[in-house]
Amino acid sequence: MWGVGRVLLVGAALVATYLIFAVGAARVALRAREVTIPDLKGLVLATAQIRLAELDLLLVVDEARRLDAKIAANHIVAQDVPPRTTTRRGRRVRVWVSAGASATTVPRVTGESERTARLRLQQDGLDVAVLSEIRSNEQAAGLVVAQDPAPGARSSRVSLLINRGDRAATYLMPDLIGSDGARAAEVLRAAGFRVAVVGQHPYPGVPAGFVLQQSPQAGFQIAPGEPISLEVSR
Repeated sequence: MWGVGRVLLVGAALVATYLIFAVGAARVALRAREVTIPDLKGLVLATAQIRLAELDLLLVVDEARRLDAKIAANHIVAQDVPPRTTTRRGRRVRVWVSAGASATTVPRVTGESERTARLRLQQDGLDVAVLSEIRSNEQAAGLVVAQDPAPGARSSRVSLLINRGDRAATYLMPDLIGSDGARAAEVLRAAGFRVAVVGQHPYPGVPAGFVLQQSPQAGFQIAPGEPISLEVSR
């Protein structure tokens, strides 16, 4: 019995020793994959990307720029993971770039290509707030046909209207609300559009057959062959 007890005791000691070393090795492996987030505030994007790459971290730049009186334009003004935070390798770190102490004078980009306009705005520390499109044969495809704010205004964001240059004829959807539904559908079908009257509902004070709702809305660019739906009163 004493011999069996010694064997069991030695076996238990070996198992305990294995578990201790296994847990220690797992902790060492986990610590080897942990890194400390550096302070990126005030750095340019290229420098920040290098520092994060050395730690196997990924840089994500938010499109929205922030006005800051202390951080120069095109330098990092904030980050989503605080500095000196311990985290795993491979994690993404989002940063925001400064637009400078005040809004910048907007340059003229109307008539430029979309790529040239974007590069010019980026060099001046400006963001493209909204990118809208039209299809027209009056200007070359890919050109900026309008901008907001106008050149010379003070802003940190600019909206652009780009011509995509569709050769097919396009029209602005008219405002048909309150018009005779049957007559409107007849005119639109004659112009090559696919028109459907999708519903008939009573509406107090409105005679039967008048348009209550339309899709697309007034002002949208449409081309022959596109569907149009009209909802008329009963």
